[in-house]
Amino acid sequence: MQQWDEKYAKCFAPGVYLEPDFRLPRTPPFMTGVPVFLGLRGKAPATKDPRRFYEPMMLSLWSHFLAHIGDPESHGYLAHAVRGFFANGGRRCYVVFLPELSIEALETAFNGVADHADYALSAMNTVDLVCVPELVKVEDRKVAMQLQQMVVDHCESTGDRFAILDSRLGDSNQDVWEQWSEIDGKNGAIYYPWVRVRSFDGRSTVLAPPSGHIAGIYARTDRLVGVHKAPANEVIEGIWGLEREITQKDQADLNPKRINCLRAFPGRGIRVYGARTLSGHDAWTYVNVRRLFLTAVRRIETQAQQVAFEPNVTSLWARIERELKSYFTELFRQGALKGRTPEEAFYVKCNAETNSAAVRENGEIVTEIGLAPGVPLEFVVVRLIQGRGGVSLVGPMAAQQ
Repeated sequence: MQQWDEKYAKCFAPGVYLEPDFRLPRTPPFMTGVPVFLGLRGKAPATKDPRRFYEPMMLSLWSHFLAHIGDPESHGYLAHAVRGFFANGGRRCYVVFLPELSIEALETAFNGVADHADYALSAMNTVDLVCVPELVKVEDRKVAMQLQQMVVDHCESTGDRFAILDSRLGDSNQDVWEQWSEIDGKNGAIYYPWVRVRSFDGRSTVLAPPSGHIAGIYARTDRLVGVHKAPANEVIEGIWGLEREITQKDQADLNPKRINCLRAFPGRGIRVYGARTLSGHDAWTYVNVRRLFLTAVRRIETQAQQVAFEPNVTSLWARIERELKSYFTELFRQGALKGRTPEEAFYVKCNAETNSAAVRENGEIVTEIGLAPGVPLEFVVVRLIQGRGGVSLVGPMAAQQ
């Protein structure tokens, strides 16, 4: 106690004091809305040495791109995507450079290279979105669709991330519908059309794929509300217009086909006006519903690391149930799950029923969970009732699907 008094006695009076001892930084918080952008390096070196490519670079400001990567003009759609991400509220992203836009390059980025396994995107646990805006540069449309399918497959195989896909410049409604038909998977969504952005020299505007801007909106919505909020009916910042006008008739055609439209509304700005996935399965219609489950997987995996090598006994099962129920109860309070009570919104089961002797002998723990996600109010419907007292409105209510 005497030692403490001698060291801090001079700090008893109000003031600001410098303490030379520094504590270790806190563990970074669990984040969502963190994309990895894959693209081509401007003025790429002639070598394809993995040490010059594939290494993820973390950025937390647009100025970091300018400082650490260089001239954005030479990086094309990749630079526009990163700038659009930060303009729309993104806080953190990663950039990975590819030597070329090919099947081999994507496979290497996803799975790593010899002696550089830490470069593999599949091993990263800090990202939950994947954007490859420069795939639209591939001239052969079928090859471009094949590469986009690889991106979605990567998200499916990791089970913890979501792909934001771009349409191609000049696509018609039929073209983008055919794109949706060619690509299969639950962990991805297509956005249409392109956006008009300011050129990097500030002298004109150019058209660019929207995926980076959309990723920023995902991040902004996650931070302000949560992943359970559909990233739709949100203003797109940092753009001057759209490649083409999407009318109500266009959207009536494209929405059932699960194409997410970007639309300009007088007095309300240019907004994302769709939140549907690539999946044809009704349970995975909405982006936010799918991402809610993907985020739950990430949280559960993070918590599960704490119980590795613990004795597989009833006390461990009870601990897992307790921690997961606490997490899902918080989701319920945030409005992520529907139901009048937590019991109606979710259940967690980790007991002798899910962990038989055979399961335990195999070194596994099985936990069964059920979630009732809230579905977006995509259509606001009112009923006109005409009676003796005149015409009255009842609603709004959710449209039946």
